[in-house]
Amino acid sequence: MDRYFALDYPGPAFALLGIPHVAALTTLLLLNVGLLRLRGASERTRSAARLVMAATLWGAELSWHAWNISKGIWSARYLLPLNMCSLFIWLSGFMLIFRSRPIYDFAYFLGIGASIQYLVTPDLGQYGFPHFRFFQAFLSHGLLLTAAVYMTLVERFRPTWKSLLRVVGWTNLYMLFIFLLNLAIGSDYLMLNIKPVTPSLLDLLPPWPYYIPYMELIGLVTLLLLYTPFAIRDWKTRPSAAPRRAQAAGS
Repeated sequence: MDRYFALDYPGPAFALLGIPHVAALTTLLLLNVGLLRLRGASERTRSAARLVMAATLWGAELSWHAWNISKGIWSARYLLPLNMCSLFIWLSGFMLIFRSRPIYDFAYFLGIGASIQYLVTPDLGQYGFPHFRFFQAFLSHGLLLTAAVYMTLVERFRPTWKSLLRVVGWTNLYMLFIFLLNLAIGSDYLMLNIKPVTPSLLDLLPPWPYYIPYMELIGLVTLLLLYTPFAIRDWKTRPSAAPRRAQAAGS
C-alpha cells in the first residue's frame, strides 16, 4: 500500500490520453450527466448532494496538503491556494453549501475554465494510475468542474454580462496582486513570472513577459465561449423588434 503514496513512485508515469486518463474523464462525464436527475429533486435531497460535493472537494484538497506535509515537501512557494484551481476548490465548497451567487459567477467562468484545462492536460508527471496523486487530482479538479455545472443545470444559476465584466475586472486585479507576491516570495502562481518547467500551452507562446497578453486573450476568449450559450438563449427569447414597433405605431 505504501507504494501508492510514495514520493518516488515506482509504478507507471502518467500518460496523456492513456486508458486511465480517458477512463477518468469518462467517469467525470457520467457523473455530471447523472447529477441532472436531481433537477426535480427536493431541496433536502439537493442540499445533501451539495454538502457531499463540498466535503469531498475539501477532503481531496486537504489530503493533498497532508501528503505533501508528510513527505516534507510542503512549501508556501508552491502550495498556497492561490492558483485558480486551488482557490476555487475552496470557494466552490462555500458556493455549494450556501448557494452563493457571487461565488458562482467566478466559479462558473474561472473554475470551469481552469479545471477543464487541468483535466485535459494534468501536470501529474510520474504519478500515474493508481497512485494517490492520480485519484486526488482528478477527484478535486473534476468536482471543481462539476460544482459549477451542477449549480448551473440543477440549481439553475446563470451568469450575466455584468458578472462577466465583474469577473474580468477582479481577475486582473488579482493577477496584479499575485505577480507582486511572486516577486516577494519567489513563487510562480498563475504562471505570471516565468513559464512552467513542465510542458504546457505556454510553450507555444513567446517568452516572458510577452506571453502574458496572450494569456489574457486566451482567458477572455474562454469566458466569452462559456457565456455564449446564455447569450444565444437570451437572443432567442427576447421580444422581436418588429412587434414592438408595430405596437408603438398602433398606440
